[in-house]
Amino acid sequence: MKILNEIINRTRLAVNVRPTLYLSLAYCTCFLTALAMGAEAKSLKNPKPNIIIIMPDDSSYGNHSCFGNPVIKTPNIDDLKKQSLLLTQYHSSARCSPSRAKLMSGRHEFLSGVTHTTQMRERMSLDVITLPQALKTAGYATGIFGKWHLGKEGPYRAENRGFDVSWIYEKGARMAATISHNGKEEKMTGTYPTDLFFNKATEWIDVQCQAKKPFFVYLPPKSPHGPYKEDSSDMPNEDYKKFLGSHPQMTVQVAKIYWEVENIDKRIGEMIQQLEEWGIADNTLFIFIGSDNGASGTTKIYNAGMNGQKGHPYQGGTRVPAFFRWPGGGIEGGVESTTLISQMDIMPTLLDITGTPMTDQLKQQIEGRSLIPILKNPATDWEDDRHLVHHVGAWARGQAAQSKHARVSIQNKRFTLVNNKNGEELFDLKNDPGETKNVIAEHPGVVKKLRKTYDKWWIRMQPGLVNEDAYKKPAK
Repeated sequence: MKILNEIINRTRLAVNVRPTLYLSLAYCTCFLTALAMGAEAKSLKNPKPNIIIIMPDDSSYGNHSCFGNPVIKTPNIDDLKKQSLLLTQYHSSARCSPSRAKLMSGRHEFLSGVTHTTQMRERMSLDVITLPQALKTAGYATGIFGKWHLGKEGPYRAENRGFDVSWIYEKGARMAATISHNGKEEKMTGTYPTDLFFNKATEWIDVQCQAKKPFFVYLPPKSPHGPYKEDSSDMPNEDYKKFLGSHPQMTVQVAKIYWEVENIDKRIGEMIQQLEEWGIADNTLFIFIGSDNGASGTTKIYNAGMNGQKGHPYQGGTRVPAFFRWPGGGIEGGVESTTLISQMDIMPTLLDITGTPMTDQLKQQIEGRSLIPILKNPATDWEDDRHLVHHVGAWARGQAAQSKHARVSIQNKRFTLVNNKNGEELFDLKNDPGETKNVIAEHPGVVKKLRKTYDKWWIRMQPGLVNEDAYKKPAK
C-alpha cells in the first residue's frame, strides 16, 4: 500500500491537471486500494440506482434532534442518520438560489451567473448542462417537486432545464400558494405545499416503478422558509402550538418552523417506507441534504454550536448535514466522514455512479469532485489542500468589483479566513469549530496563502459576473 501511494503521488505531480480531470486517477486509486485492502474499501454495486434528493429550505444542523436540538423531534431523520453515511463537513451556499445552482450545475454558482436570489440574478445561465439533463442521457426519468428558484421566465424554468415532470412552487402564502405543473399555474387554496410535493413525487415514482425505468427525484420543499403570520391562517392546523412555552426563546415563528421540520421528517419516513413496500429501497440512493443554507430564525434556540446563520459567510451560514443512504449499493450506515465536501460535488458523483457520458462540455463545466472514494471508504481524504469559497453575493447591481471582499470566506480543512462586518478574521476550525477566537495575528503564513488562493479564485469567477448588469427579462 505504501508503494501504491507513492506511485499515485508521483503520477499526480507529473501531470498538471484540473481537479475534475484528476478524478479518473482517483477512481483508479480507489479500485487498486480495494484490491489491496479487501473489505476496508467497499465497491458501489447496482449501476443505475434510483436517486432521490430531498433538501428543505432554511433549516440546517440545529433543527434536528439527532444533532442535539432540545425541543424538536425528528425520529425518521434520526433513523436515516443511522442508516446513512453522514458527511459532517458538507457545505452548500449561504443563500437559496446560489445553493440550488451549485447543486444543479456541479460548479460554483457565480460561474453560472447566479449572484442573488432576486433581480433576475437568480437565473442560472442557459449554457449550463443541468444535473437532470445529464441524467436523461443515461436513461433516467426526471422529476422536480418543490422549489426551483433558478429562473421563472421561459427557458430558465425547471420544465425546460431537463425535468420530465415539474411540480414547483411559484408564489403566495402556504395555504394559498400558486403551484405550477409543467408550466401551468394553479392557485392551491387550502392545500399545504409540502404535502402536495411529497404526494406528487410518490405518485410519479409509482409510475416509474411500473415502467421499470430508473428515476431521479429532486424534492426541495419550500419549508421551513418564512415568512410566518402571527395567527394560524398560514398553517394546515394548529399543531405548531405544542412548541409554545417549551423554550425561553420560543416564538410563534420558531414554533411554526419546528412544526414544518417535524412534518418533513414524517413525510421522509413515509417515503422510505413506501420504497420498502415497492421493493426498491435497496437500489435507491437516498440523499438528504439538511438544508439549502444555514438556519434562519432558530439559531437563538439551538445552532449546533456554529457561528452565524443564513446569509453569513461563517460556518453557520453554509455548513449543513448530508446523508447518503444506499443499502444495496454498499454504503455502510451509521458512519461519518469529516472530509471537506461541497454541494458542487453532488453532480459529478451522480454522473459517475450512473455511468452518465461525460461530454467535453460537462468536463469543462464541472469543477466539483466525485465522492465515490469517500462513499467507498469514509476515512478517505483528499490528497491536496482543498479550498472552498463561500461568498454571500447579493451586492447592489453593478457593485461586483467593490464587493470582492464583502461577506466572504475561504476555508481549507483546518482554517477559514472571513471578511465580514467585523473585518478580517481567521478561525482555527480544528480547535475552535464555533469560530469564537480570531487568530489572524498568530498565523501570518496561513493568511497569506488563503489570500493568494482567493485572489486567483476571484479572477476565475469574472466570466459569470461580467454580464449581470445586462440581464433583461426574456419574452415568455
